[in-house]
Amino acid sequence: MSRPRLIALLLALATLLVYLPVTRNGFLPYDDDDYVTSNYVVQNGLSFAGIQWAFTTVHASNWHPLTWLSHMTDCELFGLNPAAHHFVNVLFHAANAALLFGLLLRLTNALWPAAFAAALFAWHPLHVESVAWIAERKDVLSTFFALLALLSYTRYAQKNCRRSFWVALIYFALGLMAKPMLVTLPFVLLLLDYWPLRRIPVFKTPAARRLLLEKWPFFLLAILSCLVTFLAQRSTAVASLELVPLGFRLENLPVAYVVYLSKIFWPANLAVIYPLPTNFQLPPMTVALALAVLIFISAAVWLGRKRAPYLPVGWLWFLGTLVPVIGLVQVGAQALADRYTYLPAIGLFIMAAFGARDLAGRLPLPKMVVGGSAALILAACVAVTENQLRYWRDGESLFRHALAVTRDNYIAHINLGVALELAGKLDEAIAENRAAEVLAPNRYQIHNNLGNCLDHLGKPVEALAEYREAIRLNPKLPEFHNSLGIVLNELGRYDEALVEFTNAAQLNPAYPWAHFEMAMALLKQGRNVEAVAELHEARVRDPDDLHILTASAHVLASIPDPQARDGKTALELATKANALTEGGQVAVLNALGMAQAETGDFTNAIAVTQKALDLADAARSEKLQALQNQLRQELQLYQTHQPWRESFLATNAPVKN
Repeated sequence: MSRPRLIALLLALATLLVYLPVTRNGFLPYDDDDYVTSNYVVQNGLSFAGIQWAFTTVHASNWHPLTWLSHMTDCELFGLNPAAHHFVNVLFHAANAALLFGLLLRLTNALWPAAFAAALFAWHPLHVESVAWIAERKDVLSTFFALLALLSYTRYAQKNCRRSFWVALIYFALGLMAKPMLVTLPFVLLLLDYWPLRRIPVFKTPAARRLLLEKWPFFLLAILSCLVTFLAQRSTAVASLELVPLGFRLENLPVAYVVYLSKIFWPANLAVIYPLPTNFQLPPMTVALALAVLIFISAAVWLGRKRAPYLPVGWLWFLGTLVPVIGLVQVGAQALADRYTYLPAIGLFIMAAFGARDLAGRLPLPKMVVGGSAALILAACVAVTENQLRYWRDGESLFRHALAVTRDNYIAHINLGVALELAGKLDEAIAENRAAEVLAPNRYQIHNNLGNCLDHLGKPVEALAEYREAIRLNPKLPEFHNSLGIVLNELGRYDEALVEFTNAAQLNPAYPWAHFEMAMALLKQGRNVEAVAELHEARVRDPDDLHILTASAHVLASIPDPQARDGKTALELATKANALTEGGQVAVLNALGMAQAETGDFTNAIAVTQKALDLADAARSEKLQALQNQLRQELQLYQTHQPWRESFLATNAPVKN
């Protein structure tokens, strides 16, 4: 094996080894639900309907069909095994490290600088977020295609292979379909034309204009991607100028650049979220100092451009590829994010690697000293990366660490509260949301989360007040009206609940849960035919939601009103739900058994209900005890072929949500 191939292989294998601990981590309650754990379309794996959805949806405020297909493939192959999902991220990252090494080697024919830059990329702690977070598959996937595009373009430029130009364009399109942050890649191609391809001696020449025109297909794709991304994000993720003033955005721009720069050279106090200041003000001295740093570095790079042309290329690579996420168009509530450096940091790594080579050539330093220094830097990166990986094992660890290394981080408090709520630590979750409320009293998410916790604690009246406050702060979210309606339903205030569900449905006609909860309220009022109609509306809006399918099957099989009862439809819905879960959920099997009994198939009803009972017995959960008793009663009725529904309903409470 040639030395370059051996280095590429060792680099990839070492990267796999460094990131192997991440396979012990689970899914996070932070975006992983949108992308996998609560996304039943993705969980269904690869299918024609799923592929169609991937190319037409803007779910999670993005149009990135290739990312959706990647997650679907994981689910198709591995189900919901988080270790496998994590390992795929690691595989892409290892492949990216090898591809970057190959790209730099082909461009420069400088073996060890290329290897050092690729190793920095592979093991730098700032990239942990992109690799250890399943929802950030789009980072590693888009960069994979970006590097393939750069390799193909290099072949085109070096060998005048026109076919490689169009292959590079295809890879660029695929990268944009994984993450639209790649829109700046055409400018990277121009930088490579300057160095190391040396297709233009300086930027202001006819050759530069010709090469700019040459890349019109790349710029066209970039423009189209920008338009699609803006349309996908404008109603949900993009902050208005009223919310985040333009003046603050301009002030934050140099500060964000310098913070990114400092974290690349000294990766300490890394956190999953760095919130914008709640008052949208930065100290003038901080802004002035950041501007001075950027101007100084830019001037030094310009002065050294002839002796070291890699300096302006690396510096402009870093500055330019960060433009889509630097905050001029504010997406989300973060001031910056570690994951945004995944591709831009390559520019600085190029500067560091080739700068170290030139410095070592000018100074009378032994090769052992140079190699030892590089090894120490890489070892330090690996050590910090290994430490950083520990914080990503679950949501609680992740956000507790974020609170430990940042100040006034209300977003970390909110998300730690969510993680604690999911873990059943409701009192602690309430405390975290109260802490967030002190820092950001007008954040509607806080009051919604408090309402959820209080409702779970059996305090619906207190929950009611929190939900009303959330709606006062943001009356346009259908989820909040829905949550308020659920609590009103629990309190027996059905008419008020129906008003809130109607409000939710009007705010978002595609929102299924307004119709679902409306059905639950109507059932409690005995308005069975109307309830069944609302369940149908919920299924029309989300035909693959497991909970809606299961509850609909349960209602249609057991509802006492013969006008509303429909055993055949119940069986179809329960069968579909059972296929989604591969026969592994008690509630789904219970609904399937009821539907089979309703259609007269008592033999299968007995078998399915017995399986549900076995699963419930094995789980030994307190929540399943009541269901276990119900299952045993149903099983006895099925075995004797008694009029099961009438006997069951005579001794059980009406159907509840």
